[in-house]
Amino acid sequence: MYKYLLFLSFSLLAKLNAFASEKPNFLFIITDDQSYETVAAHGNAGIHTPNIDRLAELGVSFKNTYNMGAWNGAVCIASRTMLITGKSVWRARDAENNLNQSAERGELWPQLLAKNGYETYFTGKWHVKIDPKRVFDFHLNERPGMPADSWMQNMRGVSNRTPEMIASLEGYNRPLAGEPDIWSPYERGFGGFWEGGRHWSEVLADDATHFLQNAAKSDKPFFMYLAFNAPHDPRQAPKRFVDMYPWEEVNVPESYQPSYPYKDEIGCSFSLRDEALAPFPRTEYAVKVHRQEYYAMITHMDEQIGRILKALKETGKQDDTYIIFTSDHGLACGNHGLLGKQNMYEHSMKPPLIVVGPDVPENEKRDALVYLQDVMATTLDLAEVEKPGYVEFNTLMPLIKDAESESAYGSIYGCYRRDDQRMIRVEDMKLIVYPNANRIRLFDLNSDPNEIRDLSGDPTRWPEIRKLFNHLLEKQVKMGDELQLASLFPDLLTSH
Repeated sequence: MYKYLLFLSFSLLAKLNAFASEKPNFLFIITDDQSYETVAAHGNAGIHTPNIDRLAELGVSFKNTYNMGAWNGAVCIASRTMLITGKSVWRARDAENNLNQSAERGELWPQLLAKNGYETYFTGKWHVKIDPKRVFDFHLNERPGMPADSWMQNMRGVSNRTPEMIASLEGYNRPLAGEPDIWSPYERGFGGFWEGGRHWSEVLADDATHFLQNAAKSDKPFFMYLAFNAPHDPRQAPKRFVDMYPWEEVNVPESYQPSYPYKDEIGCSFSLRDEALAPFPRTEYAVKVHRQEYYAMITHMDEQIGRILKALKETGKQDDTYIIFTSDHGLACGNHGLLGKQNMYEHSMKPPLIVVGPDVPENEKRDALVYLQDVMATTLDLAEVEKPGYVEFNTLMPLIKDAESESAYGSIYGCYRRDDQRMIRVEDMKLIVYPNANRIRLFDLNSDPNEIRDLSGDPTRWPEIRKLFNHLLEKQVKMGDELQLASLFPDLLTSH
């Protein structure tokens, strides 16, 4: 009898291992602060991203991928909390302080896959309010939201920040025309990404290579969450990458302006850390230098992505692996007089999103409106894991397989903090609402993709504005957004 039970146990184990081995692997690569426009394959001839371009050639790129926004200045926290929980922005905010309970119930993204036979791996930036050791089988080198810098040492907790205080910080309010710039992206003495002696992007590629070597020896499918801190500031890279982009040759964005007119009312004043990196008003010189360092860091990171892809190929499991590449949001970096990601413009809300895999078409693009957090539901779909009812995002596979498929979303909703900014996009029309400034902005993304011509002052657009505004109100209810926009903009509810 004992031998019979033992035989059944081994038989069952063999079947489970066989079942697990039939499932695809997932290599999830997420960067930080990387705009859709910073990929050469997306039309930017001024940047070098050969490995990301290769992913675009091998798979499907989504041209209209959005992050919903955030309830605080650290937009990446909201983005990653949505990603790990599957909940939309305001419900993710509510879930943020209960992540340990969610983990106990096995509800978080890696746990859902682990319960279905996956080995799960994590390295890099986490920035979610739970210890990653609780939700991943293997982890290395957990990093904070950003490398420590002079702001963290001197400004954290200081509410009455003055321009003079900020100007004195190393790495901020720079560069100034006609004055020497003492900060350098490749000077290791400034710490940051150089802390520890090896650039954090290189460490992440080291970790990923180690993970892949281990996974190659396992019969289980793997899910790897590889999270670069790059190209978040401080934007640091080895000198040879900075030298690839002489600042004089870097293009100023078409939407460049010295000062955004509503920056203070929308929460993007000099006291916001991201915006304090460059001087006010913005200068073309400062924007060129910041974009030089931004591009250099992306190209350096791209080289590390190449190392990861090479390591994947060497495992022999590449043909059974889906590669998903994205970022947690975009970044202004000089667009519209802004530096950070705390705004509702395309450059800051849209990251790249590329999916490569066994049955994914090659070198194709999709126009459909999606959220980057759809990648969670996509992996569940591909792993044949039933999507839990609390997961509000949707699989991308119908869109990947059929270019004519319609998006699961009739519109895209965006927000920043409790009452600073709201946005709705329906087809190619976008309405941005600034409650504290009592302003709206309207853009036609088809004819004006850089959002330069605000159409809200055109009286003939009122019917369209009212339609979009009412759509936004409906979306607020669905999203659990408590801001009472209707009472703040009553004129948008009446005909003109």
